[in-house]
Amino acid sequence: MLEERINKDYIEAMKARDQVRSAALSYLRAMIKQVKVDSRLESLDDAGVIVVIKKQIKQRQDSIEQFEKGARADLAAKEKFEIDLMKAYLPQEMSEAELKSVVALAVVESGAVSVKDMGNVIKLVREKVVGRADGKLVSDLVREKLSAL
Repeated sequence: MLEERINKDYIEAMKARDQVRSAALSYLRAMIKQVKVDSRLESLDDAGVIVVIKKQIKQRQDSIEQFEKGARADLAAKEKFEIDLMKAYLPQEMSEAELKSVVALAVVESGAVSVKDMGNVIKLVREKVVGRADGKLVSDLVREKLSAL
């Protein structure tokens, strides 16, 4: 399980006295625990952990943008390191070509005929890619495909 792997890596980072890595993993573990407490669950499945990781990555990307505007390259570099660390726990993302074929298939399956059907197509695509594609990219490709109809 992904949650167990994160816990194991945290313990290894603590033993190695890698403060930056252990702090990032500790925060990630805390966010996972918070979701479990809020949802009243004993443990999260891998899909739930992936949702937490993606949310943390998004927050860090927003922080990097703000740090770069404020000329704080040191803090931006720390956030980039944490993003790279967290991305190691995500499944490998689909290539754009693979994603385009999934989008094309979803358009056919849903019977979409215009951009008004975008929600249905996106729902089908997300079910098929489950955490292996960026939501914004999915949305852009679906819009592009439906606009061409």
